[in-house]
Amino acid sequence: MNQLRRLLLLVLTSASLALGDEGMWLLNDFPSAKVQAAYGFAPSQQWLDRVRLGAVRLANGCSASFVSTHGLVMTNHHCVRECVQDLSTSKDDYLEKGFFAAAQKDERRCANIEANQLVSITDVTDRIKAATAGKSGDAFATALRQESARIEGTCATGPKVRCDVVNLFHGGKFNLYTYRRFQDVRLVFAPEFPMAAFGGYADNFEFPRYGFDVGFLRVYDDGAPVDTPDALPWAATQAGEGDLVFAAGNPGGTERVQTTEQLALQRDVVLPWIRVRLAELRGTLLQFSAGSPELFRISRARIRTVENGLKALGGRRAWLAEPANFERKRSEDAELRAAVKKDPAKEARFAGAWAGIAQAVQVEREIFVRHQLAESRAGIPSDLFEYARLLVRAAEERPKPSPERLREYGDARLPALEARLLRPVPAPRSLELVLVTFGLRSLRDTFGPDDPLVQAAIGKRSPEDVAREAVEGTHLDDPKTREALWKGGAAAVAASTDPMIALARRLDPQARAIRKDFESRVDGALARNGELLFQAAVAVRGTSSYPDATLTLRLSYGTIAGWTESGKQIPAMTRLSGLYDRNTGQFPFAVAPTWLAARPKLDPEMPFDIATTNDIIGGNSGSPLINRNGEVVALIFDGNRGSLGGDYGYDAATNRAVALHGQAILEGLEKVYGAGRLVKEIRSRGPN
Repeated sequence: MNQLRRLLLLVLTSASLALGDEGMWLLNDFPSAKVQAAYGFAPSQQWLDRVRLGAVRLANGCSASFVSTHGLVMTNHHCVRECVQDLSTSKDDYLEKGFFAAAQKDERRCANIEANQLVSITDVTDRIKAATAGKSGDAFATALRQESARIEGTCATGPKVRCDVVNLFHGGKFNLYTYRRFQDVRLVFAPEFPMAAFGGYADNFEFPRYGFDVGFLRVYDDGAPVDTPDALPWAATQAGEGDLVFAAGNPGGTERVQTTEQLALQRDVVLPWIRVRLAELRGTLLQFSAGSPELFRISRARIRTVENGLKALGGRRAWLAEPANFERKRSEDAELRAAVKKDPAKEARFAGAWAGIAQAVQVEREIFVRHQLAESRAGIPSDLFEYARLLVRAAEERPKPSPERLREYGDARLPALEARLLRPVPAPRSLELVLVTFGLRSLRDTFGPDDPLVQAAIGKRSPEDVAREAVEGTHLDDPKTREALWKGGAAAVAASTDPMIALARRLDPQARAIRKDFESRVDGALARNGELLFQAAVAVRGTSSYPDATLTLRLSYGTIAGWTESGKQIPAMTRLSGLYDRNTGQFPFAVAPTWLAARPKLDPEMPFDIATTNDIIGGNSGSPLINRNGEVVALIFDGNRGSLGGDYGYDAATNRAVALHGQAILEGLEKVYGAGRLVKEIRSRGPN
């Protein structure tokens, strides 16, 4: 059995058979004995609980950690980039020149960031199974949604608590994650964008790297920094090659347990469509940004986000398009099918899973694009339109009993929804006009002028005219207007003549219909049959090891290590001298003036970026790297090209996480940016 084949089997076999450093492990089911056997260290439950409380999830899809008892949070620059953009003006462009609050009073509120601390995990599988027993299709999807809402509603005792029912092992297990919510999050430090993203698009997902991709936030409550006694201490001894390290973060999603039909859907439909969509959006934004320095400033962060997605999805598609990779996946799926067929009892119980998944995949093939353009943010990627849709839907959903609403409008989730709606962040109308036009034009170009969805959106008018009317006439860029509509409820929204509200209102009936169809015939069917597939794998191969990623806290382990690529040895870490050697004076390889000025004070042999064997994926951005003493030694900010296939499998020979070394963080803060107060706070773990 070849290596990659064994890698996928790992997902479905016992932890004792896990290969190499693979695994995004649950903190309430961590294979400490396996780590002990491999590295001579077994994390105790007390150690794991401390890491859980020291870790932070940011509501924008990133990871982070508490690094002082005074609420100081460390994450990546690209995780705070939107906040930096929002705080900037044409006069003070913090994205270009960086930001540092010299005193605590100077820390600035990030209206678009919420921080969550995972305080408990509870198994609610029996409740979900009882509610969904004997159901399929729409009935199953409805029962799952309603019971999840009931559990979350009972758990969420106030706006400072977030509760999520999490589907694990494709419906094999359900856990309730209870979080402490921090909604007052303030920016403390962010370097210049050119240093955080040094190398730009060319260096993204590459190694060696020289990015200083770090940012610091602070969480507040009632106007004062929050006490965070479980903050992770900073290592006094710097990490080196071969050291055991753990990454605590929230990987966004993997698809390592999938049938051949599901993988083919990703390869042939989902990934190609999204990549084309992002390429079109990138071209639109680049054209817009070329109009003036100010237009470049207000679109720069969004362009970087789109480019990152393009490269990441390209790597995923390339992995699936490699015949050898796909054949291995096909063989693994076929082996499980064959094993089930050999046992009449297993055949009777599980055989329907493959047919059910295949049917759901065929439906998704048929409606995927329509669902994306009608229901997801990919359709009209505009903040103002998102506000309008949220208000229109809230007006209809909030009067219903919580379990009967769309899930994001349940009582347990309304506080987060309200916070997103009322955030006082800029929505530049020039950029919004481009984005709304892009979305409406795509609708017409994709479905044709006579399609009911297109007719609802623009009728006989042009996309440009409808977009101009909606953007120029709306008042939804004013948080007070949004607050009045939110508090006024259904009556206020129904009476509104705001053209953006009107656009959302016209589109909503059809968007709801396609969503219901997707949830019933795709999501519901995949959840029900995915559970059967999981049970079949357990029945054939034994206890499962770790579930696919779900944007919830996981712990991976590995070592600081290089690798061999095309016969060339790639080093485990880069040195500061390499940053200056790579300097061309031109973006994206221009070393910032702050680093040029500080060069005489810095050790040229200082470790800068490092590569590790930790199993990570998107969502792990901002994860702290922790040593066996539970101390922070580095900060995850990327992966190499080999990691891009990590959605589907892990190859210990080539998968590498990329992190910013802890010494480089502290030296940069103190000697480059004059942020000595942060260094003192981090080293002492307390306020200064």
